[in-house]
Amino acid sequence: MHASVGDRLHVHGKVVGNAERYGVIIEVHGSNGDPPYLVKFDDGHTCLMFPGPDALIEHPSHSGASRT
Repeated sequence: MHASVGDRLHVHGKVVGNAERYGVIIEVHGSNGDPPYLVKFDDGHTCLMFPGPDALIEHPSHSGASRT
């Protein structure tokens, strides 16, 4: 998984009934766009994440998304 500042992180709910989460990557702490990422979610919560297989990086300059 590779991301840049400004990309969106889309985390799918892991369990039925859990909402999907969306956020903006505000810092990339790994080398060459690798995790961990500091993410500010739409609800205002900010956390350092190593996204798992339930996450997508949405690059604003591209029409598609990259799956982990």
